[in-house]
Amino acid sequence: MAKLKRPPRKSVRNAHLRKHAVQRRSSKPTTPEFVSLQEIVLKAKRTMTADLWNHLAGGSDSETTLKRNRQALDSLALRQRVLVDVRNIDITTTLLGKTLSSPVFLAPVGGLVGFINAEQGAIPVARAAVAHGTAAFISTAAKPGFEAAAAAVDEPLIFQLYVRADRAWVEDILDRVKAAGYRALCVCVDRNYYGRRERDIISRANVREGFGDPSFQMGLKWADLVWMKQHIGLPLIVKGVATAEDAKLSVEHGADVVYVSNHGGRQLDHAQGTIEVLPEVVDAVAGRAEILWDGGVLRGTDVVKAISLGARAVGVGKLLGWSLAAGGEAGVKRMLELMDVEVRTAMGLMGVTSLSQLNPSWVRPTQPTGPAGVTSAYPLLEETKKA
Repeated sequence: MAKLKRPPRKSVRNAHLRKHAVQRRSSKPTTPEFVSLQEIVLKAKRTMTADLWNHLAGGSDSETTLKRNRQALDSLALRQRVLVDVRNIDITTTLLGKTLSSPVFLAPVGGLVGFINAEQGAIPVARAAVAHGTAAFISTAAKPGFEAAAAAVDEPLIFQLYVRADRAWVEDILDRVKAAGYRALCVCVDRNYYGRRERDIISRANVREGFGDPSFQMGLKWADLVWMKQHIGLPLIVKGVATAEDAKLSVEHGADVVYVSNHGGRQLDHAQGTIEVLPEVVDAVAGRAEILWDGGVLRGTDVVKAISLGARAVGVGKLLGWSLAAGGEAGVKRMLELMDVEVRTAMGLMGVTSLSQLNPSWVRPTQPTGPAGVTSAYPLLEETKKA
């Protein structure tokens, strides 16, 4: 059966993002030596237009899920042990047999063109991840294209599929992904139906790229994961799992990695925070697959909490976009370095010298110290908002 041509893309959304993009820099931006993650986000806040900030920072409807992601993290306290030799702290981990220098990876973000020069898009993301020795997930929607991102680095990346059209279109994409040298396929499974992101809707930025019949995307089933994995012949990552039931089904349908995520609070409103559901997913998987996690990550302590509860590595999404806006490729590299500094600092103060030593005994339930929000982990930014 002849393969259908890819449906034409509409450029309205990307044109809007470019219109409201960060102030343009040269292809080699001059980046200050950021000394903290707060400084990166403060720079992004000053640099980005209000529409672009809201596009990245916002969630769906009342943004309850977005807030719960942060609130659930703030509702966990870390325990500490003393008089432990912490001169050598190992923060390496592995993903699908590959060693990562850090437990922090770059999560898939579709609209990267809005945060840096439109001709670069996902390329600085790929380069920053490879330079740091960690993983980058490159989305179907990434510009200038997932093939360009793969060609820009000498290490294989991970591809995330957003299903946008019919079976023939998906198979064409998978063939191109395999030819481009990607090492794993990540299928986003929490977007059969689109969430309402009211910040974008109100700013009239809610125009999506046009692809074939949306009913195919809305009709995706578990069996389709089996077909996709068989077609591409690569390890399968199932992203968007938020219950024990779906974790079990993911493994039963061939998942090599179960990725706990609620799309950064941008899909189902009034869902649980992802750190809340992580333990039940870990129990359901029972060691039959590796586990990744994201959801409101702003600090190294967030990473330590997730690793303690069973994640192998932790993704950053909003923080990735802010780092791109603040400093391009150099900004992303510096963000990864600072996340590692915070992870090591937390581990050293806890008396932990390896990620493998972390387990649920290192966290305890506690009361948050204040209201949760998309930037509530950054006191300076919160003070700036009140000024």
